[in-house]
Amino acid sequence: MFIFEKRTQIPVCIKNKNPHLAGIILSQYGGPNGELSASLTYLSQRFTMPDNRGKALLTDIGTEELAHLEIIGSIVGQLTDGEGARSFDKYGRGDYYVDRGNAIFPSSAAGVPWDAALIQSMADPIADLTNNMAAEQKARATYDNILRMSDDPDVNEVIKFLREREVVHFQRFGELLDYYQSQIDDCEK
Repeated sequence: MFIFEKRTQIPVCIKNKNPHLAGIILSQYGGPNGELSASLTYLSQRFTMPDNRGKALLTDIGTEELAHLEIIGSIVGQLTDGEGARSFDKYGRGDYYVDRGNAIFPSSAAGVPWDAALIQSMADPIADLTNNMAAEQKARATYDNILRMSDDPDVNEVIKFLREREVVHFQRFGELLDYYQSQIDDCEK
């Protein structure tokens, strides 16, 4: 069961408008290493974890990734709120505006729409957790890239928070992977 709180993990209050930056950040909404893929991957994998410890961790992190999706959507929405076609075109995002207006649509920064094929689930805890650790590092690297491209302090504060959460998730997945690997090693003795 999920409980929705009407607040984000970190306040999102972006003062400046910037459709170009919004288009870059949108990749963490629906890009190949974004929050949508991560949340659906982890929430799918939880059903085939071998015990409640794994199921709980995948549920917790998958749910938090949904919260990150809300944060990214809030950033993008605030960066484009009230901006019209000319503003989007000025920043080289006129094509996005023509198709979507100011809507938050899951796609990469390059405009490639999100695809369910990005959900990774093998029903093998070692393979899934190894994949998840790599996914968290890819998300961290994407946030690093965003920070290199952004000069907006309001945006950067939130992106740094999200980046740190990716590091924490990587560590938690690593701990669970070590636990499962030790269970396999104990069985082989």
